[in-house]
Amino acid sequence: MMLDVKDIHTYYGESHALQGVTLSIEEGETVCLLGRNGAGKSTTLRSIIGLTPPRRGQVLFDGVDVAGRSAFRIARKGMSLVPEDRRIFPGLTVRENLQIGDYRRPGATQAWTIERIFDEYPMLAELANQDGSTLSGGQQQMLAVARSLMSQPRLLLLDEPNEGLAPVIVQQIGQLIDQLARTTTILFTDQSVHFALKHARRAYILEKGRVVHTASSDDLRADTDTQHRYLSVA
Repeated sequence: MMLDVKDIHTYYGESHALQGVTLSIEEGETVCLLGRNGAGKSTTLRSIIGLTPPRRGQVLFDGVDVAGRSAFRIARKGMSLVPEDRRIFPGLTVRENLQIGDYRRPGATQAWTIERIFDEYPMLAELANQDGSTLSGGQQQMLAVARSLMSQPRLLLLDEPNEGLAPVIVQQIGQLIDQLARTTTILFTDQSVHFALKHARRAYILEKGRVVHTASSDDLRADTDTQHRYLSVA
């Protein structure tokens, strides 16, 4: 098991945001977190990577409990987060943003280099000398994912990768996830059930800080009652 999250409880002040979340991911899987706004999806990712450490519970990465460790120490073990707001450096060029993300873990092969990024994603190569502030939302998202790859992650966490993007860009992000899934384990959140189940193997549904349902994507796609109960906006 690459990631095994056991009964984590996370707080914002006195607000009990995650109330015993448990989930697991095998190496090579692509898994999605679903739920209405405020269900705890982003907090789950932040808790896993240490930005909002859980007060109780375990986050086992390759069998080692990393709960409570600093985010940079967890990242050095091979985990990377692309946050919902992307967090690129607007005053730096595309190339400089990628250089900042260039970190090789001890013992890790450098599968991702700037040259490979530019080969795989020609759009970024064309924008190499443009400042981040001049990029569109879709271009910024692509850069944020590419920058995360520069750290050679084994587990990639994507928080709402389609937030605010045009449909044609959402399709490209889906293709990117499918491509990365061939070599990288992925856990992502998304508001679109259709998108998530198309690109993930399994799904967890959160409600009010708890996992209330888990299923394969095929089973959940066919289970309209569960979708309506936990995911409909009405």
